[in-house]
Amino acid sequence: MVTFVEGHIHEFLDNLRNEKGYAPNTIEAYRNDLVQLAHFVQREHPALSDWRRVDKSLLLMFIVHLKERGYTPATIARKIAVLKTFFHFLTERAYVEHDPTETLGSPKIVKQPPRVLSAEEIERLVAAPMTNNTPKGWRDVAILEVLRATGARVSELVALNVDDVDLVAQTIRVGQVGKQRVIPLPQRTFDALTRYLERARPELAGAADTRALFINPRGKRLTRQGLWLILKEYVQQAGIPMPVSPHALRHAFAVRLLSENKDLAKVQRMLGHVHLTTTQAYARQMGIDPQNPTSETRRENNGLH
Repeated sequence: MVTFVEGHIHEFLDNLRNEKGYAPNTIEAYRNDLVQLAHFVQREHPALSDWRRVDKSLLLMFIVHLKERGYTPATIARKIAVLKTFFHFLTERAYVEHDPTETLGSPKIVKQPPRVLSAEEIERLVAAPMTNNTPKGWRDVAILEVLRATGARVSELVALNVDDVDLVAQTIRVGQVGKQRVIPLPQRTFDALTRYLERARPELAGAADTRALFINPRGKRLTRQGLWLILKEYVQQAGIPMPVSPHALRHAFAVRLLSENKDLAKVQRMLGHVHLTTTQAYARQMGIDPQNPTSETRRENNGLH
């Protein structure tokens, strides 16, 4: 990639990181999208080394290229949103005179509410590792219990440290420094965590000196990939006929809170949303009217419970 072009991408990503406070995973996704565009531009116009020469027609060619490669409308719309943010940044910094994305449209997306696990499916899922009466089994029960009881994101769960658990107050501290939330633990979750900490974690940790709450058999902090594999194992074992991501348990947590008529501001705090509008949009995405959480605004064939 031409250094001049690459430099502006780095500057944009630094702005997202340092000024906007975007999460590392989001920044990496932006990087991938912009590098993909830069490679396409370089392939179509090898001599191009200035973003000012990227016009709307070239961006439309890029979108056609994405469609030909089989990207879904939702993915293309997300990439277009990244391009709009990037070129808005370039325009603000006077690196380009005109924003070529200003009149760039996005493909129409028919959004379906996500399929939320039923209470019975969650019970089967959490019960699946209980048949494995080993340190690994006890760890996995604790992981699934914490996901169910807190609605933690994947990144938040794997980042948990031992001192985030308060065994006296029966609470757990979740989230990034400065944006942490303290969530009370139901008795069954507290019991699962206590058993894991007292009986399983010492065996898994061995001589390793780590602050991580959830660790793998080598005594290292559990990774996002490791968590996905754990969940996949028990989804199959529980006989749930659908792919289940860790985020599905977060969805179920949110649905439960909203269905219990919890105050929307409280739901916002427990989910760790910075803005209340995010919580409202989250509720609507799942087919729940945030003004009337118990109303049946969900279609039966979406499988929401």
